[in-house]
Amino acid sequence: MPVNDPVGDMLTRLRNASRARHDKVVIPHSKLKTEIIRVLKDEGYVGEFTVHERTPQSEITVQLKYGPDRSSAITGIKRVSKPGLRRYVPVRDIPRVLDGLGIAVLSTSRGIMSDTEARKQNLGGELLCTVY
Repeated sequence: MPVNDPVGDMLTRLRNASRARHDKVVIPHSKLKTEIIRVLKDEGYVGEFTVHERTPQSEITVQLKYGPDRSSAITGIKRVSKPGLRRYVPVRDIPRVLDGLGIAVLSTSRGIMSDTEARKQNLGGELLCTVY
């Protein structure tokens, strides 16, 4: 079944799997999704991930992270820029998610990065999603 918003589908799979307390989730592969998951891993929201090269569609397996009381590391995850309404922000307008407790993921001219990294490099871009 074709998906109109692959990034939104990936975020929904992560949200549903973490709420259902699954240990891992399998997502169809793309370079953009891999980079978003890399940012989430670097920020501590997900564990390890592996890319499985298969035909006709490769897959990404993501290990989800939980706290000692089995509370999910991802409390909320929201798609901001959608295919029907793209949201671009300059560096001064990058939102602070929960006053710095969460992150915003941006697509910049230098690749996919978190909001803190984009501020350090003084870059704006497309605001893909927020995670807390």
